[in-house]
Amino acid sequence: MDIQVCFALSLVASLAIVNAQVPHWGACPEPSTQRGFNLRRFMGRWFEVAKLPAQFEKGKCIETNFTLVSDGSALIQSSEILNGEVRRIEGTAVVEDQKNPAKLGISFSYILPYTPYWVISTDYVSSAVVYSCTDVFRIFHVDFAWILGRSRSLSESTIQCAKQIFMENRIDVSRMIASSQKDCDRTTDNRAVFQSSL
Repeated sequence: MDIQVCFALSLVASLAIVNAQVPHWGACPEPSTQRGFNLRRFMGRWFEVAKLPAQFEKGKCIETNFTLVSDGSALIQSSEILNGEVRRIEGTAVVEDQKNPAKLGISFSYILPYTPYWVISTDYVSSAVVYSCTDVFRIFHVDFAWILGRSRSLSESTIQCAKQIFMENRIDVSRMIASSQKDCDRTTDNRAVFQSSL
């Protein structure tokens, strides 16, 4: 076996175990994104309704608040509840391609590069379909996908429509799971920071 292929296979296995993600052969897909995306209208509070499993999201009641900043970027404040405690993290979102403003980049650290956070579809007022993908030498990719809502739940028809949008863009969501948004007010807020690998 070629040493590069062997190395790639070991990387795939490591990512699958460590990040609980399912790697896929080949480069990241290039999904279409929301036409005429309006960053200002996207601001505000979004709840995670469904997702592809991600190692950095271990809790429940996951939500993210976007606040527009004067330089055109956005402050991201995300939180989850783990073991009865609220854990928070702050980051930044920027428009990486002015010709396609739905292609955001996000970072939760000054030393880490921005990673894709693409808004594939949104009506701004009830739901959003969001995708991120990490490409490893164009040999394989690991992707993340979320269905977001302005409320803690969405109708089953809305969720199925969102999944169909992913599938039409060649994004495998067969392992997508519902995110728990129950008992979200019964917590101790210790403002601990949780880590993200995005």
